[in-house]
Amino acid sequence: MAHFPRLAALAVTLDGDRVLLVQRRNPPDAGLWGFPGGHVEPGETALDAAARELAEETGIVARPRNYLDNIDVIERGADGALRYHFLLAAVLCDYVSGEPVAGDDALDAGWFAVEDILAGARPLSAGVSHILTRALAALQTL
Repeated sequence: MAHFPRLAALAVTLDGDRVLLVQRRNPPDAGLWGFPGGHVEPGETALDAAARELAEETGIVARPRNYLDNIDVIERGADGALRYHFLLAAVLCDYVSGEPVAGDDALDAGWFAVEDILAGARPLSAGVSHILTRALAALQTL
């Protein structure tokens, strides 16, 4: 049995009034839109993992700035047994360069208007709107 929970990092990257999102290829959340991210490797900080996963999934280069929040993603089977538990560290990243191209485990990637995402224009993974709102608030105070 796998060890739980597993730590993963999300790269929350904004460029003006746009946010970078990917369409997930694999479970959990296959087909839904969310922030690029993935597993934190042993010896790697979540900040570094966010930047690495961002580049792997989208080709975008960004500098991790700070932590925004944590999200628990827990799923149980019909019998109540734990299927998976991820602790996602949401990391605010400063866009540096690149144009989004889906890679690694992303079906699609792109920049989207923040207002459209907050209005529900795309089917989102749980917590995306909350984290995006936190990112916008953090940018106003930094």
